[in-house]
Amino acid sequence: MATLPRSLTFGVAMLLACAHGAARAADFCSIAENAAVLYDAPSARAKKLYVIGRGYPVEVIVVIERWVKIRDASGELAWIESKDLNARRTVMVKTRLADIRQAADDHAPLVFQADQSVLLDLVELTGTGWARVTHRDGQGGYVKLSQVWGV
Repeated sequence: MATLPRSLTFGVAMLLACAHGAARAADFCSIAENAAVLYDAPSARAKKLYVIGRGYPVEVIVVIERWVKIRDASGELAWIESKDLNARRTVMVKTRLADIRQAADDHAPLVFQADQSVLLDLVELTGTGWARVTHRDGQGGYVKLSQVWGV
């Protein structure tokens, strides 16, 4: 059985996610490449807006063939090639300092604090206003959703 190219497979998966996403929360993914170019239109000949780095979380707005319209943490909209995205979920600290706790509870012991703009891997959403996350150094815990962007 033939396999689909990675970019086409991701594009199909994102399209299916978007088709089902109307009645649920936003769809997020992260940047797969060390440096991915964002454009003002779905074409490599369009105006280059800026470069975004690996792991940065983005919200998927629409998928058209091999292009994805995304929203970044600042609210800016841009286009990116689907090959530059992956389904790995990350979140970015949006407050000056985010408390990462041992449990999903304001009174749980503090594991560490993450500065604004730090990226954390999303392990799971608890459904209680908290997410289980890990830092690239291996530390993990729970963060309030109100302190991060990407969920």
